Amino acid sequence: MAPKRSSHVFTAVIVDLVLVTGFGIVGHWTHGGDMSLVGIAETSWPFLAGLAAAWLLTCAWQQPLSPLRTGVGLWAATILIGMMIRAFLGDGTAGAFIIVAGLLNFATLVGWRVVATAVAGRGGR
Repeated sequence: MAPKRSSHVFTAVIVDLVLVTGFGIVGHWTHGGDMSLVGIAETSWPFLAGLAAAWLLTCAWQQPLSPLRTGVGLWAATILIGMMIRAFLGDGTAGAFIIVAGLLNFATLVGWRVVATAVAGRGGR
């Protein structure tokens, strides 16, 4: 793996982790949760587990900045797996939550890649 590509993989992993954790923080805070690390972790972990599985399922390291090939796949798998974990645990999966989670994570997981490829000017490779 070329040094530039490995730096893109590292950057993509970190940005994805920050964004999905940020989603968990916002969700936890807006629903009156205390801002403890435990509370945030309890809210975020199903989606972080979904993100980890999504990276493996999509082979995201091959084109880590690609909005369509990687971003859309990561988004779909992260939300699907995160919601499945929540449902299995008996946590909320109301329709409105699925829509909000889906839209927000689409905007972040795909959106940052659109910006990155526009800035880089090389189609996400």
